[in-house]
Amino acid sequence: MTARIERVVTEGVVDIDGTEHKVENNTWIVGDDDEVIVIDPSRDSDKIMEQVGEREVLAVICTAGLPDHVGAAIEVASRDEAVVALHPKDKPLWRETWTETWPDIDMEDDGIFEVADVQLDVMETPGVTSGGVSLYCEGLGAVFTGKALQADGPGKLGGEYPALADQLTSIGGRLFTLPHGTRVLAVHGDEVTIGDLEPHFDDWVSGSLTRADTDGDDEDPLPDGTKASGIKLNPSDD
Repeated sequence: MTARIERVVTEGVVDIDGTEHKVENNTWIVGDDDEVIVIDPSRDSDKIMEQVGEREVLAVICTAGLPDHVGAAIEVASRDEAVVALHPKDKPLWRETWTETWPDIDMEDDGIFEVADVQLDVMETPGVTSGGVSLYCEGLGAVFTGKALQADGPGKLGGEYPALADQLTSIGGRLFTLPHGTRVLAVHGDEVTIGDLEPHFDDWVSGSLTRADTDGDDEDPLPDGTKASGIKLNPSDD
């Protein structure tokens, strides 16, 4: 086994009601000393490519079409003419960041990407966005969950759950079928394991997520940098 996982934390600043907040995102690199796949390059392509080094970028995979998943996708892919992959249901969101380009590959459930000596299996995990996916790497014992599932539970968009029932279905029916020791590597925050989070699932289903009383104050860094993005799940909405 030569493949490994590397994490690049990128930072940016967003303005919310006249106050600047730092936002942190995880970009994940999977590969060996010769070739890699880059997952969710949100910003700071220079920092990401510094970590990639001279290795060939085979593909850039975006687990959602939101700006903190696709913001540096074109720059990261351009040097090696790598393909960019996104679920087709998130193309309208992609278009709000990249107005003159489209992804190269429409990902589908059970699709496969190969890099080094491992493969990434595409799992549709909608909820935060309709085209959200996760990428399971059995060989490395990890799943890249985007915003679908994070260290503190189901991820949010702008502090809300756009489609919580769908998201919980994705988590319970797909992610929580993985081995308990599987590392959960999300676009925000620290890593946990499936076994760490699964005991909380019944509470989530019973309503603990929506009953929780958040005080409304934004933390610094923000756990979710999309609050100030102005993104709409349906771009035709007013």
